[in-house]
Amino acid sequence: QVQLVESGGGLVQAGGSLRLSCAASGHTFSLYGMGWVRQAPGKERESVARISRSGTNTRYVDSVKGRFTISRDNAKNTVYLQMNSLKPEDTAVYYCAASDLLGHSMFEVPQSDKFDYWGQGTQVTVSS
Repeated sequence: QVQLVESGGGLVQAGGSLRLSCAASGHTFSLYGMGWVRQAPGKERESVARISRSGTNTRYVDSVKGRFTISRDNAKNTVYLQMNSLKPEDTAVYYCAASDLLGHSMFEVPQSDKFDYWGQGTQVTVSS
């Protein structure tokens, strides 16, 4: 199985930027589709961005399209979430998640409800 550790969260003013990183260990990183999922207080978890094993295919929730970019570096076993033009409604705990896609196409994007492994989360707070 894979272990995931997020970093890069913090407090930022509205309109600012943050870059989250998620370092993976314990298994072959390129076997996993990856994603970022957030949970705000009192709300359900929301899949924000997902990326294929190859890194070439991505999906975003409508509320972050054009502002967030997910990417991965398979040589460094790391997935990133670049967040620009942040809004107070982006405030949440952000979790890195991995979906075991062994046997699937390198270009398949993991489904938002099919993650197998999770990091511990990192807090992102956007002040108005």
